[in-house]
Amino acid sequence: MEKTAVNNRYDFVYLFDVCDGNPNGDPDAGNMPRIDPETGHGLVTDVCLKRKVRNYVEIATSTNPSNDGTNKIFIREGAVLNNIIGEEFEATGKNTKEAARARMCTNYYDVRTFGAVMSTGDKEKNAGQVRGAVQFTFARSISPIVASEHTITRMAVATEEEAKKQKGDNRTMGRKSTVPYALYRAHGFISAHLANETGFSEEDLELLWQALEKMFDFDRSASHGLMAARRLIIFKHDSALGNAPAHKLLECVQVKQRDCSTPARSFSDFEVVIERDKLPQGVELIERF
Repeated sequence: MEKTAVNNRYDFVYLFDVCDGNPNGDPDAGNMPRIDPETGHGLVTDVCLKRKVRNYVEIATSTNPSNDGTNKIFIREGAVLNNIIGEEFEATGKNTKEAARARMCTNYYDVRTFGAVMSTGDKEKNAGQVRGAVQFTFARSISPIVASEHTITRMAVATEEEAKKQKGDNRTMGRKSTVPYALYRAHGFISAHLANETGFSEEDLELLWQALEKMFDFDRSASHGLMAARRLIIFKHDSALGNAPAHKLLECVQVKQRDCSTPARSFSDFEVVIERDKLPQGVELIERF
């Protein structure tokens, strides 16, 4: 059955929080939580958010009996991307970049959603580049954060040599970085024009909304602490080009800390206000959760 590509522009505000965890470590800073050095606000990259969406889609579709094989993930852990591109190129039977690009969009959810560079391998077997229909910004914490470092102990060692040095008192010391609490805000944009180019469909859109709501429940780890999706506020335009600039719509959602005299420690310490009277004609407000 042919799927219908998204024909409306969307802009959205996504709120999620972390408690006693590291939402996105910075490898250039010893895996400490990412921070804007000028303001002290916490950051989570768009790449991190897309990874969680990919992981959720892979899990959700692999257990779905109606899976038709068109929701595979291209950028998955351990993948050799040029091998995948070459295999899909040959599977077209047409030996053209355009045919390979179309096949990649058809079969891989993350290619038609987020786009991909698929010209990195054999010059004779490449699928070009795809601009994705969905784009995220970095997420930024509402309030500045103070990352905490904790010394941790493991009651074991990795090698016999270490055991000999410690004379049987086998312990390994380590460090763990956490954010006590932070509420993060990210923005997203969906282009109907690019959706029609990649084939990003209404079914794909629904799967994206589901991923944003549930993905933290499938990404649990001791380092992440307690992370949860809190709000997804969507602005749906009644046309492909849109009815208002994105920044004006996003400014209709105000998130403020109720009491700035004490550190926030829960979502209830913040207030989310939507200025509905400022919504222009042709834009529908959808509170997904």
